[in-house]
Amino acid sequence: MRLLEALRAGSQSRIAFVGAGGKTTAMFSLARQLTAPVICLNTAHLAVEQAKLADRHLIVQGISDVESIFRSPLVGVTLITGPGDNRGRLLGLEPANAEKIKSYADEYHLPILVEADGSRLLPLKAPAAHEPPIPAWVEQVVVVAGLSALGKPLTAQWVYQTEVFAQLSKGQPEQPILTRHLVAALLHPQGGLKNIPAGARRAVLANQLDACSLPEDDLYQDLTELTHEFDLVMAGSVQSTAMEQVKWRCEPVGGVILAAGESIRMGTVKQLLPWRGKPLVRHVAEKALAAGLNPVVIVTGAAAEDIKKAVEGLPVELVNNRDWKGGQASSIRAGVQALKDRCGAAVFMLSDMPQVPVSWIEAELGIHRREPIEIVVPRVKGQRTNPVLFDRSTFGELAVLVGDTGGRALFDHHPLRWLDLEDTQALVDVDTPADYQQLVDGGNNG
Repeated sequence: MRLLEALRAGSQSRIAFVGAGGKTTAMFSLARQLTAPVICLNTAHLAVEQAKLADRHLIVQGISDVESIFRSPLVGVTLITGPGDNRGRLLGLEPANAEKIKSYADEYHLPILVEADGSRLLPLKAPAAHEPPIPAWVEQVVVVAGLSALGKPLTAQWVYQTEVFAQLSKGQPEQPILTRHLVAALLHPQGGLKNIPAGARRAVLANQLDACSLPEDDLYQDLTELTHEFDLVMAGSVQSTAMEQVKWRCEPVGGVILAAGESIRMGTVKQLLPWRGKPLVRHVAEKALAAGLNPVVIVTGAAAEDIKKAVEGLPVELVNNRDWKGGQASSIRAGVQALKDRCGAAVFMLSDMPQVPVSWIEAELGIHRREPIEIVVPRVKGQRTNPVLFDRSTFGELAVLVGDTGGRALFDHHPLRWLDLEDTQALVDVDTPADYQQLVDGGNNG
């Protein structure tokens, strides 16, 4: 997928790039993918040569220079910087000038991409005392790291600010740089997390994947640790003209279990029906947790206290939907609200489908990891079923659903990624006493 899709960037984006290993290339690559006009600016030094990546380069030294820029419409990719010095560098903008540019971009609905760090063209770096100068109004920060340095000695040939990087990463000078050193440096408050504005989404771009000799599965497992502090981790090889720049992304994916109904057709609360020694809702919650969904939110309603007891001891969050009689949409809204900005996607599960295999959920997560999809829908022998994965780009629409149509109301408005499966037994949802008897007589627990 492209950076545009992995970052979910758009016309209102305010994104800063910091770190080393291709951040300038990444910034201009994203600028080319956004709908023009696009503003790029720098708050740190930028090589004069790199300004050629823009369609137009404008230098400002004061507010009047900024005002003159916006007296006529911008076109293409416009780079706005401070003046040059005698060392072949363009100085970063003064904060007041950057703020003024931002106010114009707000008025004209233009995206802003910010180069907010310097690295002297090396694959890795540690921030100096004054770095990185990230504007407070930035809404997303991408910390770039070059994977070409893995396995190389921790020296000035590969790392800018070598001694500081060694302290942050617990690596040893002259010794090979390991993935755990990179992860430690990125997770350090004075490393990858330094100066990120409160409330801004945090992303890591592990760049130069094509130059990394580590097995990809091992690298993925190591880098997933970054999701403890970062909202999004991407790995790929960002070239200015490449279309497939991000090979995979890793971000928290939540689970929402809809368990608010009163089960009129069943005649009793079906979420609490026993199957193989456990209530149905507990089976579903355990499947969500086993698949790695985090957080797992259970939306309750008609039998809130009983369901709370049924899942006691499980690391789940309970959300009581007081408007549960308003239809399934009210529970979807409650689930989305509970997830807020914590997740890159959510898998919506029904509490009366305990036979859904963990492998189904894992397959949906695998698709979302590698493809820029918005909705993943499983189907068995042509029959659409659950659970359905919704990317965070759809959360706004899910949050305003009404009635009892559920998430399928979005299917006509978004491209669907179908996941074809074979297990027909997992299709059984328990709506009637006959369904429950079928489950008891022949259900599996895959």
